[in-house]
Amino acid sequence: MRATFLLFLAAVVLAGPALAHDAPGGWQYEQYCCNGSSHNGDCQMIPATAVRIVHGDYQVTLAPGDHRLATRRHIFLLPQGTARRSQDGEYHLCLYPTEDTPRCFYASDMGF
Repeated sequence: MRATFLLFLAAVVLAGPALAHDAPGGWQYEQYCCNGSSHNGDCQMIPATAVRIVHGDYQVTLAPGDHRLATRRHIFLLPQGTARRSQDGEYHLCLYPTEDTPRCFYASDMGF
């Protein structure tokens, strides 16, 4: 019993914290934002053509294929103040728990 407990404890210590998965540019999405890996996770780069600035907000219009989880057209209105800083100058969107729910949106600095 003690040996089993020690093996469990060692596995927990060696495993360390779960890490967020990497964006294509090599930086990591924040742990709160991502679930899964770079192959099946809910965060990924989206086309710049899917994003417009409208009245101080980001309007994100996703079509199927713009994000791995998008199976139909979506229009999200996201406040600029809630956007996280993209480290590669591209737009990224995390959808969780469903494709209907934007959890995190990454945009590059706009210089103001």
